[in-house]
Amino acid sequence: MAMQGGTALQEKVSRMLSRKQKKPVLKPNKPLALKDEVANRKMKKGEATCVTEMSMMMACWKQNNFVDALCSNEMQSFYKCVEKAQIAMKAKSEQHTIGQSGRLQPKQATTLLKRHPNLHIEI
Repeated sequence: MAMQGGTALQEKVSRMLSRKQKKPVLKPNKPLALKDEVANRKMKKGEATCVTEMSMMMACWKQNNFVDALCSNEMQSFYKCVEKAQIAMKAKSEQHTIGQSGRLQPKQATTLLKRHPNLHIEI
């Protein structure tokens, strides 16, 4: 069975090779030149934070019939975790705006590519 798959693959490869030069025949549907812009995508948000603290707080609420006074310790730990996460997110966003993250934002990359355009000829 493996031999049949191998021969089918060899047949496909032999069809793709040109008869004279034995090089792949490339038929692109778009020109092989880079664009002067990048896709305008948003950066990934990352993973959720404070999930364990939130689940402990909700479990406490369920055990105590949703009385906030009985779950004050869990609520405080959750709020502290949220504050730490917000501070970390602000620091991370400031780092991205300054450009210290090592990656360019899509808008920044597009402006640089517009300043220094590529040659629009096929390679």
